[in-house]
Formats: sequence, C-alpha cells, structure tokens
Amino acid sequence: MAAFLAPIFTFSQTLYETINSEKLGEERQLKIQLPRNYEANTEKIYPVMIVLDGDYLFEPVAGNVDYYSYWEDAPEMIVVGINQYGSREYDAAYDEQNFLPSGDGAAFFEFLGMELMQYLDNKYRTTDFRVILGHDFTSNFINYYLFKPDPLFDGYINLSPDLAPQMTERITNSLAKSETKKWYYLATGSDDIAQLKEKILSFDNQLKTLDNKMVEYHFDNFENTTHYSLVGKAIPSALSSMFKVYSPISVKDYNEVLLQTSISPVEYLTDKYETINELFHVEKQIRLNDFMAIYNAIEKTRRWDDYHELSKMAENHYPGTMLATYFEARYEEETGNPRKAMRTYQKAYGQEKIAFLDTDFMLAKADAIKKDFGY
Repeated sequence: MAAFLAPIFTFSQTLYETINSEKLGEERQLKIQLPRNYEANTEKIYPVMIVLDGDYLFEPVAGNVDYYSYWEDAPEMIVVGINQYGSREYDAAYDEQNFLPSGDGAAFFEFLGMELMQYLDNKYRTTDFRVILGHDFTSNFINYYLFKPDPLFDGYINLSPDLAPQMTERITNSLAKSETKKWYYLATGSDDIAQLKEKILSFDNQLKTLDNKMVEYHFDNFENTTHYSLVGKAIPSALSSMFKVYSPISVKDYNEVLLQTSISPVEYLTDKYETINELFHVEKQIRLNDFMAIYNAIEKTRRWDDYHELSKMAENHYPGTMLATYFEARYEEETGNPRKAMRTYQKAYGQEKIAFLDTDFMLAKADAIKKDFGY
C-alpha cells in the first residue's frame, strides 16, 4: 500500500469565547487569535494585544500581527478582540464634569483591568508586555489606563481618537512623567472627520515637545484616507514603529550605524537583543541573518577583535554548527595566528553546516592557509 505524506502547514488559530463579567453584569464575546504553533511551543510565553471594537477591528489587527510576526518584524502575540457592537458608546462613557470614566464606562474600565486580563493570564501563556488599540470613542478610552500609577498597558495605538476634554493635557503629562517604557501611536487622515482631525493635529504638536527617553512616539497623517480607511494603513504602521527594535537588522542600520559609526558591531548586536528581551519579555534567539550582518560589518570595518566575542555568541545560539568555528578561525587568521586558524577551520569537519558554511568550504579555507604558509 502506498503511503501519502501530507505537507505540514502552520496557521494561527482563532477561538471564539464568552466571558461572564461581574463588573458589567453580562457576558461578552471574545475573539482570540493564538500564534502559530502555540500548542507545540509549550514553554513559550507571548505578549498580548487587546483590540477594542473587536467586531470590526479584530480581523485586520490579527492579520497584520500574524503577518509581521511571520517575517519576524514583530513578536508573536496573543490577539484578543472584544465585541462591542451596540455597546461601544456606553463602554467608553465618561463623566461630563471630570471627563473620566463613569457609569458603564467605569464598569468597562474595571472589566478590562480586573477581569479580562486575569482571565487571559490564567488561561493562556502570557507575558507582561501588553498593547491596547481603539478607534474614535474607544481610542479615547484606552488612554485612561495611562493615568494609573502602574499602567496596565505598555503600548497604546490610537486610531483617529475622539478625544475628551482635558484628555490631551492629561496624556501629555502622564507620558512626560512615565518612568517605564511606553509606546504611543496616533493616526489621522486627510479626509478624517474635520473636528477630530483638528484636535488630533493639535495633540500631535503637544506630543512632539515630549522630552522623555522612556516614551516612543509615532504619528501618521495619511493622505487620501477617511476616518475608516485610515485604519488599514495605521495598523501596519503602528506595528512597524512599535517593534522597530525587534525587527531584523535593516539595510539602513547596517549602512548608517554599523559601517558609519564607531560602535562595535558585536556591541550593537548584544544591545539589540538585550533590549528585545527586556522590553517585550521574550527570550529571542539571535537571527542567523543578524549574525551575517554583523559578520559583513566586521569584514568591512576590519574590527577583527569583535570576532572573538561573536564566536562565543554563535556557540550559544547555534551550538553544534560551523558558525562559531568560522568566526573563531577568522579571528585567528586576521590577528596573526595562521596555524591556529588552519586547525580551527579543520575542526569544522563533522559539525552541522549553516548558512554558506559547509565542510568543503571550511576545509578549502584550511588548505589555502596550508598552501600559503607551507605547513
């Protein structure tokens, strides 16, 4: 009997769940997208993206998160959409005197902070890095979490917010005083609702004056977009700006930082991944392409001593492969130890090939040294 082997594909999973809220006195419908291979990676934990207006924003956000994480331009995340069809204005309600959540709005504020996040943390493997996203009424609402002494969310994605009175001053003051890392994204469009756009543009001018290294701020004013069509452009822009440090080393950073500044390429790589682990609470293996970028930078800048530390890092992240051996051999070769370099290249025999490195390549390098020096 013939055996048929089906190819294995991995897909993100979307679950539909109901949470019973004591704060709201009712049930709420949730859409939850788990990362690809969530079930297989049983030890891995994930940041969380909360999407208000989940009845229409969940799918575009979840799709973009899946796409960006597939190409490693953003970490894999658990995306949670809250269905607010018919309730969004009540959920986002605020007091007309102090302009803070009241009534149904206060209940919804507590539901998110005290019930939903606990539900997610108990049921799924979550990290402490959390992002929240909203549109007009709900975009205004997400900012109330900034006013808490220890804000629940690290990232705030504001899509054409319908800002309450005093909101811009309150947000600016909160961000100016933040002692922990915060990401703040704001977007409008050329054909956005006029009264919203005017206030958003003024708000942007305020935020541009922020002088706090703990805050990463990004603003977009998209051409030829309406209040609704701007969403399609804003979501990927927000992810791109928020997770810039997470992305692979870009051509721009390679040319302008690694080749044109005095920074050590290895120091740059170390700082990049320490920052990723610290900010997003994930243990990220150094990408092979990033190792290759640093290798090329060392060759261009002739900072041969950097190979010594790079070899240690390669051994840690890609043990059993030829990567660390090659970097060690290049170090010995360029620092005046050809015999030791030759022996190091020969040591690659039996190790696992990786990138452009294989047995034939490594032994050819050893033979070239042997021929040149007559060993």
